[in-house]
Amino acid sequence: MIRLGAGPLDRLVAVGAHCDDIAIGAGGTLLALCRARPGIRVDVLVLSGGGGEREDEERAALAAFCPGAELHLTVLKLPDGRMPTHWDEAKAAVEELRARTEPDLVLAPRTEDAHQDHRGLAKLVTTAFRDHLVLGYEIVKWDGDLGRPVAYQPLAPETAEEKVRLLQEHYPSQRHRPWYDREAFLGLARIRGIECHARYAEAFAVTKLTLNLNLGE
Repeated sequence: MIRLGAGPLDRLVAVGAHCDDIAIGAGGTLLALCRARPGIRVDVLVLSGGGGEREDEERAALAAFCPGAELHLTVLKLPDGRMPTHWDEAKAAVEELRARTEPDLVLAPRTEDAHQDHRGLAKLVTTAFRDHLVLGYEIVKWDGDLGRPVAYQPLAPETAEEKVRLLQEHYPSQRHRPWYDREAFLGLARIRGIECHARYAEAFAVTKLTLNLNLGE
């Protein structure tokens, strides 16, 4: 198992097509990272859910998932499931985000995600953040689109448990969904943990990675 660090992390960008995407895909990583780096700047862009109950849920949830961070959250009002027809608005939002931040790490959906909103946003992010480490988080769903990830963030058992607790606490609008439960979230984390010799983990896709092995060249 090769372990590579990303270097100092002082600025983080996280993007999601919908409220709760980021917390589901990378909530454990956010918890661990923000606790390890007090005061880290976290810029978050969510494309849909603005102006209503979903935005209220997202703001409360991300405040809990980013303890001690300097959190800047923008939630837009693009229609759920219609991102391809609102491409220009989504592209402008991602480009505006890129113009005002120079992150050390970007958390985004995977480019292979079967959901058109997730996939479209992922493509915009990899274009806008060309020279950054972009980790594509995964979301379990009906489509059965989980693949073979190449990057893992191990999670302490207490962090994995806290992630599930916060998901249940802060997104009551999603509790009726058949896949939105403790077994689904911890089950996937356990599988990803097995794959990286940990108890639990979150896994990520990487579209492109440039190594810095300090070779002096």
